[in-house]
Amino acid sequence: VALLGALALASAVWIGGGRWLAPAPETRPELAALALRQLDGQPATLAAFQGKPTVINLWASWCPPCRREMPAFAAAQAANPDVNFVFLNQAETPDDVAGFLRQHAPALRNVLIDPAGEASRAMSNRGLPATLFLDAQGRLTDLRVGELSTASLAQRLDAIKAPAASRPGARPR
Repeated sequence: VALLGALALASAVWIGGGRWLAPAPETRPELAALALRQLDGQPATLAAFQGKPTVINLWASWCPPCRREMPAFAAAQAANPDVNFVFLNQAETPDDVAGFLRQHAPALRNVLIDPAGEASRAMSNRGLPATLFLDAQGRLTDLRVGELSTASLAQRLDAIKAPAASRPGARPR
């Protein structure tokens, strides 16, 4: 009985201590300062998407994995009105992006252009696609470089929609 009690206490300390010592989700203020454009050329900012969990997908029309994951994102955007989805094209012209969208993803909303590809540099990202998952407070909770499956996207959406106290590594306030 004493051995089981000691084992249970050690397990609780191990799990609780790991969560307490885990780093807090990171805020990426440099993303807010990006010089972005709407498809019509008007200036845009990511600040317009604060207050709800947000998914920011960095993509390009010439990127095969980006193209393959677009249907999963379109379906997720339609099914999750409580989450902001932002599709941040990296360094393509508005005409190229609009042409791609008309042909392959006409239902996508919140498509912005990062004319200089600054978001990839700000995130020290060297590949596309890359997807950032931010909680409702704008903190980066996950970053995925590479193609996302429908199941993987759904799992990450569940994580950013969950209350902060129930997320692994979250600290109560």
